[in-house]
Amino acid sequence: MNFLQFRNNFELLIMTILSAQTTDITVNNLRDELFTAYPTAEALSFANQADVERIIHPAGFFRSKAKNIIGASKKIVDEFGGEIPQTIEELVTLPGVGRKTANIVTNHGFHKAYGIAVDTHVKRLSQRLGFTKSTDPDTIEKDLTALLDRSWWEHVNYLFISHGRAVCTAKKPACERCIIREHCPEAK
Repeated sequence: MNFLQFRNNFELLIMTILSAQTTDITVNNLRDELFTAYPTAEALSFANQADVERIIHPAGFFRSKAKNIIGASKKIVDEFGGEIPQTIEELVTLPGVGRKTANIVTNHGFHKAYGIAVDTHVKRLSQRLGFTKSTDPDTIEKDLTALLDRSWWEHVNYLFISHGRAVCTAKKPACERCIIREHCPEAK
């Protein structure tokens, strides 16, 4: 499986912001050039937006993403002493960071499970498996955190992504290969 290939929490944060509406493969391909040019929040906070846009162009929405990652870096330097915030409440104050991104950073960067990152795979599979009826990511997160033991929260996002890419795809789920088909309302 292809997931974001980050080397530190700064890279995880920036790459997660860049991953909106694009693939992890695309973002991984930008990593080396971006972080060679801007290895720290301080370096990125002083970046020329046009230079950043050129590097991240393949990720789409490059103007707003460049503005957000530069803005997030400035706020990290100015308000958090150059350190990536470790709570959901602090992370969501950064430009370009919503609850999903904040959960990914806390879960996979700091190994602190405050919640579950709800992306398109988690949303689709949660509905298909009957874990939620909601379409709202915040409600889906609440439904999942109520249903699953906290020890699973850090792993649920990657498990659902892997299952959603390999078996339970959006267009043609391979129910015959699914290890949880007897529990799935859609497979019955």
